[in-house]
Amino acid sequence: MSTTLQKDYKERIVPALEKEFKYKSVMQVPKLKKIVINQGLGAATQDKKLIETAINELTAITGQKAVATLSRKDISNFKLRKKMPVGVMVTLRRDKMYEFLERLVRVALPRIRDFKGIEGKLDGRGNYTLGITEQIIFPEINIDAISKLMGMNITFVTSAENDEEGYALLKEFGLPFKNAKK
Repeated sequence: MSTTLQKDYKERIVPALEKEFKYKSVMQVPKLKKIVINQGLGAATQDKKLIETAINELTAITGQKAVATLSRKDISNFKLRKKMPVGVMVTLRRDKMYEFLERLVRVALPRIRDFKGIEGKLDGRGNYTLGITEQIIFPEINIDAISKLMGMNITFVTSAENDEEGYALLKEFGLPFKNAKK
């Protein structure tokens, strides 16, 4: 079962990147390894239902069961104990990753009000993290049923050697970067 983006990667993106960066082998062309979606929920220390809600919402958005992330140490100022749930995350690979990317680019991002593109700043190793302020841009979320607007970070992990290759790969996948390149 391959998605249209997977087919597009093999048929259009690989040859385009091969030509642009003059790779000697197809195996040198960067790939999208995984997409990690992460929600930090600091308020979850007071409200336990927040974690369950976030797990259900992230599971609905990604189509894969979300897991709670736990704190590593005690911080008394934040009323935080070791191993308390403080966030929710999902790691997507293969088919589910491509399906999510396609829905993100074609459905969710265009629903953001006054959307002018996303910032083109990568991490130095060809990976990119996109911050989203509200989970309601995804059509899987019922706006009437949400109790609290929560943001999330979506990290695209690539096999690119540097930012330039990672940027070119993600741009070919259709991420709507703002025009200024770096």
